[in-house]
Amino acid sequence: MRAVRGYEEKDPEITRRLTTGYPRFVVHPFARELAGHFSSARNLTGTVLWLTSSERMARGLASHLNALAGDVPPAGVFEQDGVSGVTHADAPGLAAQAKLFLQHLGGFLSSREAEDHLVRLGLRPPSAPEELFQGNSEAEVRGRLRAALAGATDADVFLANSGMNAVYSAFRAITDLQAERGRTSWVQLGWLYLDSIAILKKFTGGPGGHIHARDALDQGALQRIFAEKGREIAGLVAEVPNNPLVQTPDVAALAALCRRHGVRLVLDPSVVSAFNADLLRYADVVVGSLTKYTASAGDVIAGFAAVNPEGPDAAELRAALSNGLEPVYPRDLARLAAQIGRTDEVLARIEKATPLVAAFLESHPRVREVHWALHPASRDQFQRVARSPGAVGGMIAFSLRGELEPFYDRLRLPKGPSFGMTTTLLCPFMYLAHYDLVTTQAGRAELAANQLDPDLLRLCVGTEPPEDIIDALREALG
Repeated sequence: MRAVRGYEEKDPEITRRLTTGYPRFVVHPFARELAGHFSSARNLTGTVLWLTSSERMARGLASHLNALAGDVPPAGVFEQDGVSGVTHADAPGLAAQAKLFLQHLGGFLSSREAEDHLVRLGLRPPSAPEELFQGNSEAEVRGRLRAALAGATDADVFLANSGMNAVYSAFRAITDLQAERGRTSWVQLGWLYLDSIAILKKFTGGPGGHIHARDALDQGALQRIFAEKGREIAGLVAEVPNNPLVQTPDVAALAALCRRHGVRLVLDPSVVSAFNADLLRYADVVVGSLTKYTASAGDVIAGFAAVNPEGPDAAELRAALSNGLEPVYPRDLARLAAQIGRTDEVLARIEKATPLVAAFLESHPRVREVHWALHPASRDQFQRVARSPGAVGGMIAFSLRGELEPFYDRLRLPKGPSFGMTTTLLCPFMYLAHYDLVTTQAGRAELAANQLDPDLLRLCVGTEPPEDIIDALREALG
């Protein structure tokens, strides 16, 4: 936990030991190396260079920074050898804003693309061999997804360079469409992943544009919001189940409410995967991460968006998503395609272990509360959208009786912020995702209002033998 806090507080003793990290949060070493090369070659002294996933993303970032910059010289779009980016003055705060923009939207240059450029420039040796799909990678990924998205055709399924880019692109497509109808507000149902929250807070227009329905299971409260503001609401975003409390709303009732009020519904099944939750018939757009469960080796980030072909704005949403999503770099796509065929097998192994681990935690006297897909508070709602009785994913969140730090430090399991991998991962989720809330009195009050324990632990079960996972937890719990 000392290292967790040191990372969040930018303690040099901790940060100097980090060579890489989750790619939307920590710029990959290959991308840093390529940016350094371009900065030297172009003599970009006194400026910061960010390499982006496309020229379109670069233009968006430059526009965003120029709206914030004030008296600072304007940010400019950078182009070199087929790579796009943005340069801006090395001004306090501006780099942080650029990083957050690219983090929220999934706009960083792919590490594989950066590596390929470095190899071409003679700055790195050829990339290490890896398993890549031999054939049409896009067709392979689309075909597997289409089988999981009942009713979707190829025209309805879109690939993105990250799950967050899929979320943002769906948000932007619906925002632009609904603005013509005088609808500019968005509803956040329950607690969402931090970047999804950030998108709704930062990119909805005007005061009151972001409406937070705190309790994902309180249908009555949501109905009251719609009764009061339904005519101004453009869309609603819900995770099914949500992260990190693993709660599932009444999806059929939610869909009916949105349809009745002309609100477009975006559903995200990333916590359990699109292969486990049947959501397209309820949503206008289903978005999700393919980093989780599908790229189960943990070495690719990618996402998807799928349009409900029966939705009232299906044609318009297809066109907007086609033009708005960031493409997956071909080598990333080939790596994803090589893994996606194993998704069912990986899920089966994870889901054999998850109920056993959850049962152990529920029975341990040092564990205060356990949240997972079959928690009694929303088990029935989840089972109504689950593709099979055992389709529960691998996420378990739990709170302890007593202090977090001794348990966390003793625990001999891999620690990390992702999930849906063959490797089990545990993290103190609120510390990593919302350190500002954990460490302030006002922030802790906000967490309490959302039924979130600051010391909540998120365990994401992998494919190891369940008895090994349980033994490690038992040892750390004492």
